[in-house]
Amino acid sequence: MTAAKTAKTPKPVVGAAQLGDLAQELTDLLRLRTLPIGMKLFEDADAMRAVPGLRTPTPERRFSTCQLVTQARIGGLTLGIVGDSLLPNANCGAVVGINPLGAEYSSGDKMAGVWFRDHAAARAHQAAMPRVEPGRYRGLAVSPLRMRRLDPPDIVLFYATPGQMILFINGLQWKRYRRFTFGVTGESACADSWGQALASRKPSLSIPCYAERRYGGVADDELLMALPPRDFASAIEGLKALGKSGLRYPILPYGTGVDPAEGLSASYGPTGKQP
Repeated sequence: MTAAKTAKTPKPVVGAAQLGDLAQELTDLLRLRTLPIGMKLFEDADAMRAVPGLRTPTPERRFSTCQLVTQARIGGLTLGIVGDSLLPNANCGAVVGINPLGAEYSSGDKMAGVWFRDHAAARAHQAAMPRVEPGRYRGLAVSPLRMRRLDPPDIVLFYATPGQMILFINGLQWKRYRRFTFGVTGESACADSWGQALASRKPSLSIPCYAERRYGGVADDELLMALPPRDFASAIEGLKALGKSGLRYPILPYGTGVDPAEGLSASYGPTGKQP
């Protein structure tokens, strides 16, 4: 007799209202400098334009996606773009799947002699880059989570320092441990953050690239995390649990010239257990 297949219970959706509250919690827990934001792809551009408070670029203006993200996380704006809002045939639109990648990039012509020694290296860079498959989506919107306007976003993004970020990852590992391996594309690192997270719907940490720092205003000490809303909620639950053990931000320095046993005992007990 063949056993009947058990239907999987759908996982609860982490909606805009809950994400708004979680964004404030994360800001308080890690003392973030800028706003956590949501990002959502739209198959129908008119559906994107119906998002409350959405602003769109004027037809004659072009933006990079890193500029869009910064206007949301620092300026608090809710913004939407279509393919024509971005530089034509460039990585910005291709990474999120709302534009095809132009031959100038895929051939290596654009970056050979600039970021790479030759066309072979430039082509390999483009071929290795995580991207959303083109053809399905027509628009992309970003908005601060506290505005509760994307319900729900596809992914959550926030910028943090290395010290803040490692504690967040510790929180993400609290309930269900996973060893994370994050890739480094190099230039065009938006592929490692929102490109990878949108394509895989898994957490992705990136080191923002030169263009993100020059055009997107990313600070020298900032890293970027992109992940699905459910993982975002789980990580904050873990952060709060870690805080109850005294593991919280800011991480107070114990001192390089003292016996660490006393400090370790506060976390692991007096039995000599080591981390």
